[in-house]
Amino acid sequence: MDLQTRKLNAIGYLISLQDDKVFTKIETTILEIQARDNRKLKAITQKQIIDRAEISNQDYVAGKFKTQGQLEKESENW
Repeated sequence: MDLQTRKLNAIGYLISLQDDKVFTKIETTILEIQARDNRKLKAITQKQIIDRAEISNQDYVAGKFKTQGQLEKESENW
């Protein structure tokens, strides 16, 4: 079945749909996909990368980090 036929079948299903809860779920999914697709990604500059790296190095030297083991233990409680 080609995409065009599948779309027409979906439209037919939506037209005949009577369950508001099901329609709300479909509508919410569509809106979430549209919002995700509309997000614009901004390119990061070389200066921003360097600034982030410097901050990360400072944090490491200051002991502001977690080990792999600490993260694994923490994630057990999620």
